[in-house]
Amino acid sequence: MKNFKSLIIIILLMTITAQSQETKNSTDKKWWKEAVIYQIYPRSFKDSDGNGVGDLKGIISKLDYIKSLGVDAVWLNPVYESPNDDNGYDISNYREIMSDFGTMQDFDVLLKGMHERGIKLIMDLVVNHSSDENHWFQESRKSRDNKYRNYYYWWPAEKGKPPYRWSWFDVNSNAWKYDATTDSYYLHYFSEKQPDLNWNNPELRKEIYDMMKFWLDKGIDGFRLDAFQFISKDDSFPELPKEIANKPLEIVKYYGNGPHLHEYIQEMNREVLSKYPNALTVAEGAGDSPKAALKFVDPDRKELNIAYHFESVDVGKHINDFGLVKYKDIFSRYDQEFKDKGWLSIFLANHDQPRMVNKFGNDSPEFRELSSKMLTTFIMTMRGTAFYYNGDELGMTNAKFNSIDDYQDVDTRNRYLGLKQKGGDLAAFLELQKQTSRENSRTPFQWNSSLNSGFTTGKPWLKVNQNFATINAESQEKDPNSVLNYFRKLVKLRKNNPVLIYGKYTLLDRENPKVFAFTRELEGKKILVLLNFSADNADVNTGIDKKKYKIINSNYFYLDSIKNTILRPYEALIIEIN
Repeated sequence: MKNFKSLIIIILLMTITAQSQETKNSTDKKWWKEAVIYQIYPRSFKDSDGNGVGDLKGIISKLDYIKSLGVDAVWLNPVYESPNDDNGYDISNYREIMSDFGTMQDFDVLLKGMHERGIKLIMDLVVNHSSDENHWFQESRKSRDNKYRNYYYWWPAEKGKPPYRWSWFDVNSNAWKYDATTDSYYLHYFSEKQPDLNWNNPELRKEIYDMMKFWLDKGIDGFRLDAFQFISKDDSFPELPKEIANKPLEIVKYYGNGPHLHEYIQEMNREVLSKYPNALTVAEGAGDSPKAALKFVDPDRKELNIAYHFESVDVGKHINDFGLVKYKDIFSRYDQEFKDKGWLSIFLANHDQPRMVNKFGNDSPEFRELSSKMLTTFIMTMRGTAFYYNGDELGMTNAKFNSIDDYQDVDTRNRYLGLKQKGGDLAAFLELQKQTSRENSRTPFQWNSSLNSGFTTGKPWLKVNQNFATINAESQEKDPNSVLNYFRKLVKLRKNNPVLIYGKYTLLDRENPKVFAFTRELEGKKILVLLNFSADNADVNTGIDKKKYKIINSNYFYLDSIKNTILRPYEALIIEIN
């Protein structure tokens, strides 16, 4: 009996401790946990001078629009000086602005205008690689004893061909490029014009830390760290394990487990981030599992703030192919790992993904608006910082280009060329790109129904989606039930309900193949969220007495589905449990 009582006491203590840990994570309030972060692809947002390319002055002209969305911060894709091989992700000078986008003075005006409106600015930090036109690389390739030589990875040809490494953007998927100047190969995980920086060199790391301080001292509010899980490499370059050699996704995991990755991030924290305690850091592609992702953002490790993992978007062509039950399990696994500490991002689209409504919803005239609103509801009600890509607040759709000539993206064009060299099915490839190409999300923002959707008075750098006359911001401003105004409503709802930010997440009706149902709970308040991810009516079993339901939001005009537990196609309900 004595042992039984002791066991009961131990169980109670463990329960209290677990609840205390979860409460601590929920109440450790930070601005970036509560933020809605709006991603702007500057090349496609708004052109101010008629040259067909979006620019900083264009963004400045739309600051009041951004403010009207209710968002707290803007993540701005790269605007640094660049030859633009990969739309700015190939940086030739980290302390200058690309001429296409304007000047440093324009940047200063933009930053000031954002801060005056209470909007924070998050910059992309692209330091896994630079441009081959960067001064560092230009010097590095001159001679083997140049002081910048070890800023990059070089393999002398007399050692034979280097061990194979896979590349995303190379026509032949080979990450080594021969350079005759010094009879050596250099490494490029991405385009051959994007040589990888050698983080094993402390001088290179100091250059990067000084550059980060330059921007933080200007007043920016943080960084999104691009491809950052790949910065640490074993520079002896052992042969790839046989079991992953021809499996790109497995190679990605291999790349993301470098020997000094967390050591370098912790050094960055000591040297830079600890000196700017309010700055946000977002780890793109954080790890290959929830446990690995947590390492990046566990506060005790003193590394970064928000984990931005890719499992939630790595679902193939469409979520229907992947399966909603498997999809729900992804979020539940991550939430379980992060419930006591650490913090996640919640997103369904970005500049490297097709449009949200095409991948997770339904872009047909019948269901585009409904499914877009449903997906917005999902992002705004899950635990984690909400990231939202520009244009999705209008329900913009994939452009579905018919010709390779319409694509500007180095990824799509090089994969097409590689397939052509092998005699592959080019028509099938182009058909697939209509659904999966990342350039679908990069078409110009649809401001109104005028020429080029009001994006530019010139020829746009990328074709405008042909549906701009019916899907645009101007027309949706006038419609209180538009996708745009629904987004604004949900942002306010999230901000007014801390339970949707910090509340405990519990999945319901797990095996339901059509409905994602979950609750959020905080300090005695309980919210139920019901999301029909299908074009059919769908039943849902929540296990909660419907008499306790109080509907506080719906993406339909009228509310009757609660009477019989049937959700209509793409219906989204937010319900307070009394």
